[in-house]
Amino acid sequence: MTRYNFDKITNRKGTNCLKYDFAVERGKPADVLPLWVADMDFPVSEEITKSLHAAVEHGIYGYTQPKDAYYNAVMNWMERNHNWKTEREWIVKTPGVVFALGAAVKAFTDPGDAILIQNPVYYPFTNIIRDNDRRVVDNTLIYEKTAGQSGDNGYRIDFEDFERKLEQEHIKLFILCNPHNPVGRVWTAEELQQLGEICLRHHVIVVSDEIHNDFVYPGYEHTVFATVDPRFAEFTVTCTAPSKTFNLAGLQISNIFIPNEKLRKAFQTEIDKTGYDEPNALGIVACEAAYRAGEDWLDQLRAYLLQNLNFLREYLQEKIPQIHLVEPEGTYLVWLDCSELGITGKELDQFIVDKAGLWLDGGSMFGPSGAAFQRVNIACPRATLQLALDKLKTAIDGLK
Repeated sequence: MTRYNFDKITNRKGTNCLKYDFAVERGKPADVLPLWVADMDFPVSEEITKSLHAAVEHGIYGYTQPKDAYYNAVMNWMERNHNWKTEREWIVKTPGVVFALGAAVKAFTDPGDAILIQNPVYYPFTNIIRDNDRRVVDNTLIYEKTAGQSGDNGYRIDFEDFERKLEQEHIKLFILCNPHNPVGRVWTAEELQQLGEICLRHHVIVVSDEIHNDFVYPGYEHTVFATVDPRFAEFTVTCTAPSKTFNLAGLQISNIFIPNEKLRKAFQTEIDKTGYDEPNALGIVACEAAYRAGEDWLDQLRAYLLQNLNFLREYLQEKIPQIHLVEPEGTYLVWLDCSELGITGKELDQFIVDKAGLWLDGGSMFGPSGAAFQRVNIACPRATLQLALDKLKTAIDGLK
């Protein structure tokens, strides 16, 4: 078994890397330290690299479609890791999950319709709804900071508000984030059952973004929403991809599972309208290699991320107690409660950039309920994480 060195710092500058090469274009100082966008600062697994090398050496990148080995790798991964026995015909390939969200919005709703989300949530949910002339309805998650002090996450669903809004706003579509980005909740089977029962009563289609499903911390378990109850699979579109798990975002390949044939045809029709057909040739190669032989790398990565999380937690407790860690149950994106600093929104964002020299994701972009928060990506070498925290501590010490 190959032993991977996640402490090694790989220079990503000069590679057209969105994370490191576009600070100035995005209005940030050139020397800002980025821990924002959700990719990792780690090279991919040996198996993926070998498979890509073989494809590159072949030298032809023509129109490409996956064969049996690809589908088997994807389906075996879902059964082995997520206890979900899927079927090949359920899979629709897209160049990304956000692309799939757009197709779902157009396939299952009409302009002017309301679509429900749970802020603070991954901001493209809001953008894709509004950009397609639909209305955003927010079932804001309830945050209890005191609950988090006992080691709990502190976020929970307001089920009464959820059902009330489905009914009052005539919701046709609900976009679920599971595990939830950015608050880090891994919804329990009981919570998902309750959501599903409500959606079933009100004939609501669920698009479940499960792209972070392979990152769950010890003591928690990811449950595929469509598996909670056989009835739920009939109104659910499950979005998955190897991009977060195996650091393949730039290769643009996602696998969308839609058991219901009528929904699948409507979804495929919207994709056809875009002209998208053949996937990225190297994306197919990388996805198959990742799901077929990437488990050792992923196991080592998850152990390293847990160590990063523990390091972050201890650092905040000992040196920056003003910042409260919202304990993540999943994902490598950590939600930090900065409310005790007494600055929120754009003022907080500017403080992080100008005083700390960090490029994080400001909480406001995840909805109004995120104004006092920052999202930090801990999928980086420990030295990078420590440097970021040291810079943050210096900036906060300067507030005194």
